[in-house]
Amino acid sequence: MERPSFIVLLIFVSIGVCGARLVSVSSTPLIRVAGQPTSIRCDVTEYEGPREQDFDWDMKKGDAGAVQVISTFDRDYSDASLRDRIASGDVSVVRLKDNVVELRIKEVRSSDSGTYICKTPSTDSVMSGIYEAEVQLTVISDTLQVSPRSATPMVPEGGSFLLSCNVTRQLTLPTYLSVTWLLQRGTSPLEEILTFGPGGGVTTGAGYAQRYSDGGIGLVPRGEGVFGLVVSGATASDAGLYKCVGRQWTTEQGKWKNILEKSGEMGAVSVTATAKSLVVSALSDTTLNVDDTLTLSCMVTFDPLSQLALEVSWLVDGRGVASLSRDGVLTNGSTRVGLQRSGPGEFTLVVRGVAGSDAGLYSCRVRAWSRSGEAGSWYQAAEKTSNPVKVQVARIEPNFSVTSDLVLTPQAAGDPTELACHVTNITHLPAVGRLGVAWEYSPLPGPPGDRPVTTQTPQLIGSLDAQGNLQTGELYRGRVESGVISLTRVKPDSFMLRFLQTQDGDMGAYACSVSAWTPAGQGGMERAAELKTAPVTVRWESKRPGLSVVAQTKHEASAGGAAFQMSCSVAVEHLQEPGFSVLVQTQENLEGTPRTVVSLSPDAVLHHGGITDPSRRDSLVLVKTGPAEFSFRLAGVQLSDRGFYWCDVTAWTRQPGQSWTRAVSAESNKIQVTFHETGPSFSVDIKSDTTKVFPWETAKMECNLGVSGSSRKTDDVSYEVSWFLTRMRGAQTSTLLASVDRFGVVRKGQRNSSSDVSLERSGPHTYTLSVHATQDSDSGEYHCLATPWHLSASTGVWTQAAQISSTRVFLTVRFAMWDSLKLPLLYGAGASLAVGVFSLLLGLVCARCCCRNTTHTPRSRTKLIDLEMD
Repeated sequence: MERPSFIVLLIFVSIGVCGARLVSVSSTPLIRVAGQPTSIRCDVTEYEGPREQDFDWDMKKGDAGAVQVISTFDRDYSDASLRDRIASGDVSVVRLKDNVVELRIKEVRSSDSGTYICKTPSTDSVMSGIYEAEVQLTVISDTLQVSPRSATPMVPEGGSFLLSCNVTRQLTLPTYLSVTWLLQRGTSPLEEILTFGPGGGVTTGAGYAQRYSDGGIGLVPRGEGVFGLVVSGATASDAGLYKCVGRQWTTEQGKWKNILEKSGEMGAVSVTATAKSLVVSALSDTTLNVDDTLTLSCMVTFDPLSQLALEVSWLVDGRGVASLSRDGVLTNGSTRVGLQRSGPGEFTLVVRGVAGSDAGLYSCRVRAWSRSGEAGSWYQAAEKTSNPVKVQVARIEPNFSVTSDLVLTPQAAGDPTELACHVTNITHLPAVGRLGVAWEYSPLPGPPGDRPVTTQTPQLIGSLDAQGNLQTGELYRGRVESGVISLTRVKPDSFMLRFLQTQDGDMGAYACSVSAWTPAGQGGMERAAELKTAPVTVRWESKRPGLSVVAQTKHEASAGGAAFQMSCSVAVEHLQEPGFSVLVQTQENLEGTPRTVVSLSPDAVLHHGGITDPSRRDSLVLVKTGPAEFSFRLAGVQLSDRGFYWCDVTAWTRQPGQSWTRAVSAESNKIQVTFHETGPSFSVDIKSDTTKVFPWETAKMECNLGVSGSSRKTDDVSYEVSWFLTRMRGAQTSTLLASVDRFGVVRKGQRNSSSDVSLERSGPHTYTLSVHATQDSDSGEYHCLATPWHLSASTGVWTQAAQISSTRVFLTVRFAMWDSLKLPLLYGAGASLAVGVFSLLLGLVCARCCCRNTTHTPRSRTKLIDLEMD
């Protein structure tokens, strides 16, 4: 029993220890600077009672008694020596939470040094734990000095400058220093550049980390409290007002605590842009002879020039000749052209063996590159171009003569044409020189005649350059690409222009321009001279084309619904390989307005006229049956198709790669389409499979319709059929049994009989009536009445014909004797048998149950009859 009691006691003790009150303050002594604000935090945990706890602050020095400072509960708790400071707010207590307060001193004094005790009155049910805590506060004198040195007021772009700041203090207790450099651009907020300290580390601002790692900014400690910040590769963004901030630090609970801060201005720094101080100049104009050496110098001035990397390019008329990168690598150079650095800020261009193409305005373009720090990225700081230098090259141009003539003269449109261009008396053309040609055309002012050619703007047909590259004019591109027109170099000094098929529009004046090409200084060829020949006139006597068309009837439409077919034969004169477009037109009479039925384009594209019903387009056919023959067919003619028909034919010509050009048109003779409408005739016949039936049997009768006259399709004829019955007894009136309209909808009349009828279309012209479960009332005469409908071939609409009636068929429903009596006899015999059996059973039951003697008289043993019975 002793062991369990000990365990229970141990549990209660543990619970009491874990739940004991705990008052805590800073675990390390506090160091503050006189005149600076100071705060001491105190909190209590693991307590009982109300959530909001009260706190009392005391202070003692050495062995002297504690002085009551301030309390959150008792306003009169403070010592008399401190009441003035408390009343002025210099000393106060601020509650941060229900269980956390802070003792604050606005301007701490040296006399405030001592041990501060934080106490909490008990609200616990049992006194347990720590109810007070104390911390040592030491107040030192303000000895921090920040003395910045003025920065260089003017710095060139890409240059370096030093920012020095002297930060010192008297070392009485272990405190530490840090220095921070700040930059303010205009009215923008201060930006932190770099901070050194307090633990000897370096911290960069948000926008200066990369620049610090590249060496663009660096720390230079100089001893005796002097700290220097070197900014290299200055840019425009480095201009502004610089400040230096010195801070004094101490450590509390393993963390740095700033206890004093002072700052000072280092002055404004401006950065001079490289473009303002960079000067680029070139030498004066010069004149050279062909094959001389051209030397041009470019002078670059900048202070200090060593801070820049230069990229130099020489340009002639805005085109690059040679370039020297900032790493000294030559680009766009050749064996003729060189560029090199000949001295500090001097770059020389050398062009050997100059030609006429080397003449022009030369200028030197310099791009200055700089970077922030030794490892920073390069950026272009400035770009300047020197004054242009005019270079002239005296040269001897090639000399030659040019003539042109008509080799092959056309006699009519469609004939070939050839023109030749010859170059003679060629001098001063280098061995590597080439000749080029350009052919031009000027149209005649009107129809050809004996009159001079007037001056008009020439049109380029095509040209061949020194390498033989072909360039064509906009108007002739299709004909040249299709091969109808060709430009060839027959010999080095002879050129030919050929037309495979000459058009009327080709009549005019032709001239060739020959150009001499010589090697260019930058490679390739350049035009050195050009000479144009006198124009050569090409024309002929034009013959007007002729066209005739003859229409013939191939199939005549004699009646509505028949087909009409005609052919159109075309004859043409003075046209080569024409194309034809055909319009089939019609009019009701000779004075009527022509209308287009169908047309065929020169490319054999079929188009229907506006009068064509879209549903009848399949009935129209227009095809080309021969080189100059066309066939038109109209199927299923109607009354509206009657009239006159003819062909309107147009002849077209076309060069390869070009569109069709209209040449001449003509109309054929007119063919009349006329016929008279004759409608079909109809007949009706009736037949029955039998004329006598027994009751409850099915009787079938057929109504057969016939059509004669013009040929009809099955879909062009429809009927309305009705069946009637005239009974043997009663009034001699016909009763409607059933009917079907031309759309196939069946309707039946009212019936009082137990039998039923059905009507169906069993064939294209056959309608069958079935009488099911016939009765005596179905006997009588049957006949059918039909109304034909036919689709008129002339008008294209449905037409109702006259109503026709069939002959009559008599149907008899026989009376069957045995069938009438067998059921009554069977029912009677069955009923009699049932009554007899029932009577027999009833008599037996009565005899056994109601008439039996209940007294038993035994017979004598002698089996003698009683005498009394006798």
